[in-house]
Amino acid sequence: MYIQKIKLTNFKNYESQTVDFSTKVNCIVGLNGMGKTNMLDAIYYLCMCKSHFGVSDSYIKKHKEPFFRVEGHFKKGSKNYQTVAKVIPKEKKTFELNKVPYDTLAEHIGLFPVVMITPFDVELALEGSEVRRKFLDNTLSQLDSTYLKALIQYNRLLKQRNATLKQFGENRKVEHSLLDIFDEQMEAPAVLIHEKRKAFSDLFIPIFQEFYKIISNDQESVNYTYRSHLNDNTLVDLLKENRQKDIILQRSTIGIHKDDLIFKIEDFPLKKYASQGQTKSFILALKLAQYELLRKQKDCSPLLLLDDIFDKLDKQRVTQLLQLLFEKDFGQIFFSDTHENRLSDILTNFNKDFKRFILEEGKVVVSGEL
Repeated sequence: MYIQKIKLTNFKNYESQTVDFSTKVNCIVGLNGMGKTNMLDAIYYLCMCKSHFGVSDSYIKKHKEPFFRVEGHFKKGSKNYQTVAKVIPKEKKTFELNKVPYDTLAEHIGLFPVVMITPFDVELALEGSEVRRKFLDNTLSQLDSTYLKALIQYNRLLKQRNATLKQFGENRKVEHSLLDIFDEQMEAPAVLIHEKRKAFSDLFIPIFQEFYKIISNDQESVNYTYRSHLNDNTLVDLLKENRQKDIILQRSTIGIHKDDLIFKIEDFPLKKYASQGQTKSFILALKLAQYELLRKQKDCSPLLLLDDIFDKLDKQRVTQLLQLLFEKDFGQIFFSDTHENRLSDILTNFNKDFKRFILEEGKVVVSGEL
């Protein structure tokens, strides 16, 4: 699977741009602020119906413009696909596949699997549980449409339950029968999400450990555990036990939305004991394992987007990463870099054909195969 072409209109700093990609390796080069990351994010947007960075559509459209549009031409097996996103922020968002609009955006997720690696991925190790749940949800949503549907359903009910709890606080009156209804409705999607996350970890951990072993030259062992309130209890029982606390705090304090991954290195907490280099290797192994599991389960090579990794990884890790990518044939790969010749020199050493795009202020000024 690969993306052949992309057309951007009013997407971030791109007013109008069409780019034809190499089916293998693409290098997007330019100074900071020229649009390298934006180009990668546009590809991600076409695959996931949203920005990788979690920003709202209002911040994606070019300043002072009323809309943005992204069009991508994909090849998957013997079939050609045209995907178009038409977005008027706060008003209308339409995704089309071969000129037919989707009824819901969830129908599109997983058709074109994608993995993006950025300097911000270190947040997986350093920030709170929400970041790690997003990693789980991103992977599982691309793998399993039933998971995504359950997640959407659970989050909708959770939002309604929290709004109801807040209303109870404002009115100083609690309707327990209404909370009973929410609790019962949330049980089924929570059970499915919990089961899928447990099964995912069983498949994922060995792949992740193998990648870490390669990247670190087998210097130490790594692992993670999946922590969930539902490991030992049903959601209905948990919500009932914590109802008084939820009423006081006016939010749902327990449930599948509090799940976490506990990262460990040599059986110690990663956040407390890992060096900077070990943390980078850990996160890189996680993302490459995400790619590998998607590849195996989807029976096609996902798009791999690597943003500014050369400025964040030392030369040894860059070399190890590239060896992994090219030895295992990771399919279509996109790199971004601030140095015009650094990527060219590295890829030439690996005897890899590639296409380079040099950006200046939201425009591709030079492109071609090298």
